[in-house]
Amino acid sequence: MKLTLFTDYSIRVLLYLAARPDRRCSISEIAQAYRISQNHLMKVVNDLARSGYIDSVRGRGGGIRLGKQPKEINIGALIRHTEEGFDLVDCPSCVIAPACGMTSVLREAVTAFLNVLDSYSLADLMKKRGNLARLLSL
Repeated sequence: MKLTLFTDYSIRVLLYLAARPDRRCSISEIAQAYRISQNHLMKVVNDLARSGYIDSVRGRGGGIRLGKQPKEINIGALIRHTEEGFDLVDCPSCVIAPACGMTSVLREAVTAFLNVLDSYSLADLMKKRGNLARLLSL
């Protein structure tokens, strides 16, 4: 299974903000830290703000910061929010799907994958905060 770039960037934004809880950050600085497109990041930030994962303030002195405590941001819920679907193959359009055992095996695998992600919060990912800050030059 491969997660989308949208999900990847969502996780990166939240990690960056969790590493800088003392202030508001700009989309520009996050894009520079990760060396990624600011335009793509703007879409991600808008979605995270609409969903309550981050708080966003426009204008002078504005910026973004976490909208919840890191321990309240469940990684499984975030992945479910940012991903459109979890079909590993196109079973619904397959003629043998009703008789194929693979459909249930794949469903079980995706459930196990999501169950593992459900057991982690953003706070868990921040346990090596010092290393993260160093790598992002914070």
